Amino acid sequence: MTEATYPQCRIVPARFLNPETVESLLTRILEIGGIRRLVLNGPRLPATIPYGPARGKPNPHPMRKVIRVGDQDMELQVHVGTILLELEDRSYIDPIRQACDEVFVNFPYGFSEGTFIKRQATVSDYAKYGPDADELILGMTDPKSRSGPLIIQGTK
Repeated sequence: MTEATYPQCRIVPARFLNPETVESLLTRILEIGGIRRLVLNGPRLPATIPYGPARGKPNPHPMRKVIRVGDQDMELQVHVGTILLELEDRSYIDPIRQACDEVFVNFPYGFSEGTFIKRQATVSDYAKYGPDADELILGMTDPKSRSGPLIIQGTK
């Protein structure tokens, strides 16, 4: 049996992104369509301060905001530095690159193709979700996370 391989892309801006920039880029990418999976990577922005003398107090970080992506509101839990995409087919790569060119006009970014999201269940996936996990969340598990990945329904 031949298993389908979906192309993957990595977008790496030259700086960490503001929530408004993330919202603008994700909105444009979702309008293009063809996204199977999307991962936002960057340093974690905890809701409460995890250690030190202010431990347990609210963390008023200006980059932890609620953004609107498609028809959903989502709270950014990371300061976005890298965006990983898995696409339905290669025809979506050029429109996504064009969307990046339109959003990232003031600073450079890197755009590469390759394998960035695991395609098979990891030990962390098995431990967290069991043997019957949804294939769309495989390889996207953060072992330290108490919740699973946020699923955003694309607009079609």
